[in-house]
This record gives sequence, structure tokens and C-alpha cells, in this order.
Amino acid sequence: MKTELKAKFLNHILNKKKENEGFTLIELLVVIIIIGILSAIALPSFLNQAAKAKQSEAKTYVGSVNRAQQSYRIENSSFAGTIDDLQIGIPTDSPHYTYALTAADVNTTAITATAKDFASLKGFSGGVTILTSGQTAAIACQTTGVQGTNAAPALPELTNTAAGCTDGSLEEMK
Repeated sequence: MKTELKAKFLNHILNKKKENEGFTLIELLVVIIIIGILSAIALPSFLNQAAKAKQSEAKTYVGSVNRAQQSYRIENSSFAGTIDDLQIGIPTDSPHYTYALTAADVNTTAITATAKDFASLKGFSGGVTILTSGQTAAIACQTTGVQGTNAAPALPELTNTAAGCTDGSLEEMK
């Protein structure tokens, strides 16, 4: 009889464990709350990285145009008047930015990258100038915050002694 009792007791314990399997409502709510908190922390960081990726296009293009203008000026008597004249394959219009050269002259030229989503992207500008020593100076600038308006970003200060970003509206890209 003892073996029968032991068998029934073991059978009862095994059946009881099967009935108690699963998660309680409180455990599920705690997990959902933790996932919500992690999502709230990660989402702004993700959106910031997406904006940085879009802005890297403009940074690269402004730098490329500056270098191409320096090369163009060495080969010609003035800077290029259009981006197409530089023959570097940069479009004047991309999904995120519109690029424009200012009226180039013999000594200075500038480019602006105006954001199409001006509420979340920075604006960029750059320029090249011929110094009195005959060398060139190039500068690439970005707005201190998002553009805020659909207006083109300010142009850098280009003189025959230096190239710099305008105070307040632009900062040098690092």
C-alpha cells in the first residue's frame, strides 16, 4: 500500500505542476512596461542618428565641391560657375538637400546646401578664397542648429586674408 500511495502522490505533484505553468498577468505587465521604457529611451537616439546620416551627405558634398573648386581654379583663371562645370558627379538636388553655387568670381566662390526638411536638418555652406600669398583657403560651415526656415544658410566670410564662418549663424565643421 505504501507504493500505491507514493505513486498517487507523485502523480498528484506532476499534475499540479502542469496546472501552474505560464505567466501571471503581473509578470506580463512588468515585461511590457520595461519594453516601453526601453523604447522611449531608444527612439530619440534612433531618430537623431537618422538625421545625422542625412546630414553627412551635405557635409561630404560641400567638402567635395570645395576641393573641386580648388583644383578647377588651378587649371583655369577663375572658379567654376556651376556644379556641373566641376564634373564631380554631384547633383544640384538630392532627396534631402538642394545645392547651389553662388556667383563665382576670380577670387572667391561659395556653395550652400539648403535642407528640404528644414525643421530637422542643419544647413551647410562652404567656400574657397584666394589669399594674398596666392594659396587657397577653404572653409566648410554648418548652422548651429536645425535650419528653422527654408532659407539658404548664411555664406562663410571669404576675404583675401582668411576664410571663416559667420558669427552666430554658422560654426566650422569638425
